Amino acid sequence: MLGAIIGDIVGSRFEFDNHKSKNFSLFGGDGINHARCEYTDDSVMTVAVADALLGRSAGEDDGVFRDRLIGRMHYHGKNRLYAGYGARFFFWIKDGLSEPYYSWGNGSAMRAAPVGWVSDSLAETERLAKLTAEVTHNHPEGIKGAQAVAAAIWMARSGQSKDQIRKYIEKNYYPEAFRKSLDEIRPTYEFDESCQGTVPEALTAFYESDSFEDALRNAVSLGGDSDTLADITGGIAEAYYGIPDEIRREAMEFLDDEMRRIAGRFAEVFQKKCTE
Repeated sequence: MLGAIIGDIVGSRFEFDNHKSKNFSLFGGDGINHARCEYTDDSVMTVAVADALLGRSAGEDDGVFRDRLIGRMHYHGKNRLYAGYGARFFFWIKDGLSEPYYSWGNGSAMRAAPVGWVSDSLAETERLAKLTAEVTHNHPEGIKGAQAVAAAIWMARSGQSKDQIRKYIEKNYYPEAFRKSLDEIRPTYEFDESCQGTVPEALTAFYESDSFEDALRNAVSLGGDSDTLADITGGIAEAYYGIPDEIRREAMEFLDDEMRRIAGRFAEVFQKKCTE
C-alpha cells in the first residue's frame, strides 16, 4: 500500500498547480513550483484502512469491521485534521459522524490500496472493498471505484498481465476505461473529484507505464486531481512492479512516526507473504 502513499506525496504539489509533463523531480526541489511535497488526506485514509485491516480477524463479522474502520478513520483523521479533506468528509471526521452520505467522490478509491493485499480471492477483495467504501461513499460509483482499484491490485500482485487486468476492468467496471491513450486524455483533462472521472485515467497511467516511477510520472502528467491520480496509480503499480528501495526510503521520511509504523507493519503482515 506504500505505493499509493508515495503517489500521493509525489502528486501533492501539483494538485492545484498541474504540471502536464513527465519531466519533474519526484519529491520536489526542481524549481517547477514553490509547493512542497507532503502527505495528504489520501495517505491518512489509506493508513486508516490499513490500520483497520490489521485488526481484522478471520471470519470477523462485517459490522464489527465496519465499526473499527470508522473508528480508525476518525482517529487518524482527527489527528491530522488539516490534511486536505473534501468538505463533506471533513465534517464527517470532525463531528464524529458514522453514517454514509452517498458520495461518488474519488475518496473511496484513493484509500482502497490496502484491500488489494489482504484476501486470497478476487471475489473477497471486491467484497471487502465495498465495505471500506460504503462507510462514506455508498453511491454505486463510489463503491465501484474502490472495487476496481482493489481488484486491479489483487490481480497485479497475483501475477496477472496488464491485458488480463485491462479486460477484467473493462468487463466489470469501466467499459470505456482504456479507449483513449494518455496523449489523447492529457490536453483536455481537468480537475475531477469523482471516481468515474479519476479511476479510469489512473488505470490508463498504470497501463501505459514501464516501471513504478514511470507510472507516477504518467499520472502526474495528466493534470487534474494529481495527488489522487498518482495515489491510485501508485497503489496498482506497486503490486505490479514493486517499489525501488531509494524511492521507498525517501518517501518514508515524509510520514510521521505513527503512519510509518502502520505502513511498515502492514507490509510485514500482508505484503511480504504475497511477494515472497
